[in-house]
Amino acid sequence: MSFRDLRNFTEMMRALGYHRLISMESFRTPNFGLVAEILIWLVERYEPQTDIPTEVDTESDRIFFIKAVAQFMATKAHIKLNTKRLYQADGYAVKEMLKITTVLYSAMKTMQMTLGDQNEEDNSKFKFDLSSRISDLKAARQLASDVTSKGASLYDLLGKEVELREMRTAAIARPLEINETEKALRAAIKEVLESVEKTKDMLGNVVSDEASLDAKIEKKKQELERVRKRLQALKSVRPAFMDEYEKIEEELQKQYETYVEKFRNLCFLESQLDEYHKLEQERFELQEAENTMRMMQNKVREEEGDQMRSSLKDEDSDMDVPEDEGSDSDMEEIRPSKPRPTRNGIMAGRGARFTGNMQGGDSDETEDSEIDGDEDDEDDDEGEEEEEESKELEDDSLEGPMSRGARISRGGMKPPLLEESNNDF
Repeated sequence: MSFRDLRNFTEMMRALGYHRLISMESFRTPNFGLVAEILIWLVERYEPQTDIPTEVDTESDRIFFIKAVAQFMATKAHIKLNTKRLYQADGYAVKEMLKITTVLYSAMKTMQMTLGDQNEEDNSKFKFDLSSRISDLKAARQLASDVTSKGASLYDLLGKEVELREMRTAAIARPLEINETEKALRAAIKEVLESVEKTKDMLGNVVSDEASLDAKIEKKKQELERVRKRLQALKSVRPAFMDEYEKIEEELQKQYETYVEKFRNLCFLESQLDEYHKLEQERFELQEAENTMRMMQNKVREEEGDQMRSSLKDEDSDMDVPEDEGSDSDMEEIRPSKPRPTRNGIMAGRGARFTGNMQGGDSDETEDSEIDGDEDDEDDDEGEEEEEESKELEDDSLEGPMSRGARISRGGMKPPLLEESNNDF
């Protein structure tokens, strides 16, 4: 066994379409299973309907299998195989199997070449110019339509054959009269002569029509030539307004570019304006909400101030009841402990004012109490001054000079603690 034979065998088996990949090392040692499988495949490739035993388990089965393959190839393909080398199932068996694969491979190559030649011939047959066969195609199409119409008319006529047969039989059975026959023949001859005269007249008219048509064609040709010359002259001459037209066209292009730019800017400005309006609307809504909140806060603050003033007035009325009923000495004892209803006390006259809380325990104030005190003082200064003046007049009428001195000294004292504080403000 040579390396070339083994390589050729593997390449041929791959080309023939063997389903397994045969390695170069497959036949270094005896491999009867692979040899038997290859022989069965080659025999089926050569004759698909053959019946060869495929059992190779025992020695007798192997011998019978090798003999059957060798006999088949000798009778069908006229290929002589060495059964001893096939039974060895090594490199020498490859030489024997190479005989079968060579025949099959050469047959396949021949078939491929034949198919290639046929394809080339078919391609060459269809490579012709269809433009030369257009008239033939039109004639064939016309004949096909004529055949269809003639077949339809023939079918209709055959359908009338039953009636026409009776009429034909009756006409044949009727005896002919010489006079009627002569009359019919004369009428037919007259019609033929008239048609001949008409044809002659038409031929004469055709000659005259041909001459008139030739004259018209010649006239049209002259007009066509004249028009062509005029067209060439017009093409060669540049119009007077062409320069102005081109200038106006350039200006139009510039105007269009300007228009496009302005339109784009306008669209951008409109979008910016819409955004500005949207922001203004949101700001206006926010401002309205803030104003509404501020009004509600002022309303709540006024209501709290009214409630505080009403509560202070109630306390003052409660404190004034024992002064009317008691004596002068009792009122002098009670008067120093009388709380001041106002938040800003009057020292010695209306001009001197001090700021304090309603509890009177602390001299320092927070920023909230100062703001609330200033706002409430502006509203309540006049009312408190009038109330204090009326109270002083009442005290002066009830008390003597001593009570006035006590009241002056009492102005510098801190008021006692009240039940309500200014934390509500």
